[in-house]
Amino acid sequence: MRCLIVDDSPGFLAAARRLLEREGVTVAGVARGGAEALRSVDELRPDVVLVDIDLGGESGLDLVGRLARTDAGGSSHIIVISTHAEEDYRDVIAEGPAVGFLPKAILSARAIQGLLGTTG
Repeated sequence: MRCLIVDDSPGFLAAARRLLEREGVTVAGVARGGAEALRSVDELRPDVVLVDIDLGGESGLDLVGRLARTDAGGSSHIIVISTHAEEDYRDVIAEGPAVGFLPKAILSARAIQGLLGTTG
């Protein structure tokens, strides 16, 4: 599984990359904002894109919609991640193109595979 992580926190990007790679996920790249994410998805064609809800001054949920409308992003599985409670965004996520939501605290290869309905 090839993954792109989109988050505005350099610390989280580094920690998530280490964790996922240790668990066998290929982190093809990271992006800190919308424009970089759109370029990276087009260039890298990841299987999964993890997008933080809050990208500083940018909405991760808006970015999810923009990614889904691109050829490359439309063929990727998009998962929303956050430190916020899922209940705060459940309806918006359910109505959007993301396959689901993962709290950052439980981010793992297994959790991603669970959302995608795949195994190791």
